[in-house]
Amino acid sequence: MKLTRLLLSLLALSVLVSASDSRAAEKKARALMLTNSKEFTHGPVRRKDGKLATSEIAMTQLGQQTGLFDVVCTQEPTDINRENLKNYDLVIFYTQSASELGIEDGEKEYFVNEWLKQKGHGFIGFHSAADTYRASNDEQNQKWKWYWEMIGGTFDGHPWNAGNTVTITVDDPKHPATRGFLPEFQIKDEIYQYKNWQPEKVHVLMSLNMEKCEPKMPYQVPVSWVKNWGDGKVYFTNLGHNDSTWTDRRFLDSVEGGVRWVLGLDAGDATPNPEVSAAEDAKAKAAAKK
Repeated sequence: MKLTRLLLSLLALSVLVSASDSRAAEKKARALMLTNSKEFTHGPVRRKDGKLATSEIAMTQLGQQTGLFDVVCTQEPTDINRENLKNYDLVIFYTQSASELGIEDGEKEYFVNEWLKQKGHGFIGFHSAADTYRASNDEQNQKWKWYWEMIGGTFDGHPWNAGNTVTITVDDPKHPATRGFLPEFQIKDEIYQYKNWQPEKVHVLMSLNMEKCEPKMPYQVPVSWVKNWGDGKVYFTNLGHNDSTWTDRRFLDSVEGGVRWVLGLDAGDATPNPEVSAAEDAKAKAAAKK
């Protein structure tokens, strides 16, 4: 009799665990990761022998290890379309294009101004996502305003190359997307400077510490930021040029925090903080004079 009761208890526990696992699986977000490149293919998105690239593997494993999300990796820009986006909560770009990326015109409008503005939806951009729809003249700048206004800025050169070790200041250490990093840290990675930068519309998370970087430039160089976009969320980080960055635990912890923030699982401020940019700008000007 006792054995029967024990077996029944174990069976009930198994059912509860199974139901719990099922609910957890149902809560996992779905992410579509686009790694299409036009003029320059970065190492972390270069597929070899038909296998996923370093960044794709890292994001797939991060989703599996945290249980937060599943990733579908694609190099087809046409997968960004109204019908396909119904299947996803997150869109991740590690893309590059000095002109059109290949998303159809009608689908661009839907993606940025309808899908992304819905509660629970988010966009994550890595490194050259800011070198996508890059304008080379005023006409293109207006044509692709829909993209750079959403992501927050446009690539404008990288004085700090892949072999440079840079010092970065964490401007918002309380944000989930900066977890894993000390208030000031060093990393070897390529760092962009930006045009179409609108500090009054973004919440800066990290900036170059110009006093400790070479070359020194007399202006702020943001490294990561977030912003609200309608009821959706945008998270961008410049980091990720080097393959080694994708195995750096600090970076992966910050990306996990960014994902949790985008999904609404962890709170983090997205209020524009132009005063931070102004302060970083002043520090950069002073450093460049030394």
